Amino acid sequence: MTIVTPYTASANNGNWHTAARWQSFLNPGYRVSVERTWSGAPCDLLIALHARRSADSIAGFAAAHPDRPLVVVLTGTDLYRDLAVSEEARLSLALASRLVVLNELGPRRLPPQVRDKTEVILQSARPLPAARKPGEHLAIAVVGHLREEKNPRLVWTMLRRLPADLPVRIRHVGEALDAELGREARAATRDPRYRWLGGLSRARAREVVRRSHLLLHPSSMEGGAQAVIEAVTSHTAVLASGIDGNAGLLGEDYEGLFTENDVDAAGALVLRAARQSRFLDKLRRRCERRAPLFGPARERAKLLRLVDNCLLHSERPIR
Repeated sequence: MTIVTPYTASANNGNWHTAARWQSFLNPGYRVSVERTWSGAPCDLLIALHARRSADSIAGFAAAHPDRPLVVVLTGTDLYRDLAVSEEARLSLALASRLVVLNELGPRRLPPQVRDKTEVILQSARPLPAARKPGEHLAIAVVGHLREEKNPRLVWTMLRRLPADLPVRIRHVGEALDAELGREARAATRDPRYRWLGGLSRARAREVVRRSHLLLHPSSMEGGAQAVIEAVTSHTAVLASGIDGNAGLLGEDYEGLFTENDVDAAGALVLRAARQSRFLDKLRRRCERRAPLFGPARERAKLLRLVDNCLLHSERPIR
């Protein structure tokens, strides 16, 4: 079995972590390799992350092995950008035996004719014990490499608009994948309430989140943000843009959602969390109730059921 992902471990991003985690889930029962592209080597099943970026591997495998199952996992850029403009991405949907989306609202962005072969598999994170939070200020974590889709400018603009005496501290984890955004992050550090930590290991980033009161996640495009899942499973509340990739993890009625790119709405939620401990506790408890959805055993069971069913019916692929 082969998992194709366009990113390597050095990217340290969500797609790579998904591929590595799924390999670990499947390895006890299957021989699984992770590759950037399908090499043409024989395999009983191909799992491809990213309908557009992995389109060549998807088309090549489908042509070489039309009788073998092919699973396409749709990322945020697939669902919320590429399907509207990329013929390659749309062809990947048609070629797939099964489609996987990573948030509960993902299926509604797919053409009706492929929804019956679509499954939702929520990603997981190992639960961590609650940490002692700072008592003298509201600690906010932001996790995501600096690129437009993660919308880091909302964080910097929001901080400038917050009252200067508001006791908040923002720690921002992520490499500058965009040079201009890196310059803006360095400029933002002139405010002593903001620290840009750069790229950290996953374990260190999780510790930043675990010791914060809030994760602020203002992204404009997500398939199912691992940072949100890691906050929820670390007893840390979340404030996030109300895009499907966040609402599809937290619930559409979650009170910590704000309209995408609405700086004032995000700031109002931060103010409320800083000044109303009951509101912050309410968000944290709501996240804790969602945490079982993101357990590793649950994700592994759904993945194994998908793979087992695909292989069982490999002589009769669904098209």
